[in-house]
Amino acid sequence: MTEVIAKTAQYVTFALGGELFGVEVSRTREILSLIPVTSVPQTPDYMLGVINLRGQVVPVVDMRLKLGMPKSKATQDTCIIVIEVQVDAEILVVGAQADSVREVLEINLDQIEPPPRMGAKLKTEYIRGMGKVDDQFMILLDIDRVFSSEELALVQDMGELGLHEEQNEEELAES
Repeated sequence: MTEVIAKTAQYVTFALGGELFGVEVSRTREILSLIPVTSVPQTPDYMLGVINLRGQVVPVVDMRLKLGMPKSKATQDTCIIVIEVQVDAEILVVGAQADSVREVLEINLDQIEPPPRMGAKLKTEYIRGMGKVDDQFMILLDIDRVFSSEELALVQDMGELGLHEEQNEEELAES
């Protein structure tokens, strides 16, 4: 008797509004409770600012605004998912603010449908697929495509700017 092993993928699931999203576990570094974010002037609305994560300056993006959803007030469940985004051969670390993190789900690959075709006006290139969990659909994000290369350059610049500002503050404090 031949045993068939179903291929699966693991996703960290998070909520934005009433929608459920997923990002690959392998791209997720950690999940933080909501902490103060230092704003950076002259950045897009969805760029909340930067946080200091054990000495590394990490830009934080409001995923609601980035995905075209209305802004929402933070709650006790609001969190920052620290993810790795690949641009060319470089890995950038970005914080993605979400309404809440649900769980890590293992989804059979045969339960993942291709992204819906919704016409030319709706951007679906950042959707890897639609996962069906119980009776609910989950939007599986292709996190590398959520940000354009220009946005990732801005994210990288924000991180470097924040690092320089932080170093300047430390130098002033020491003198």
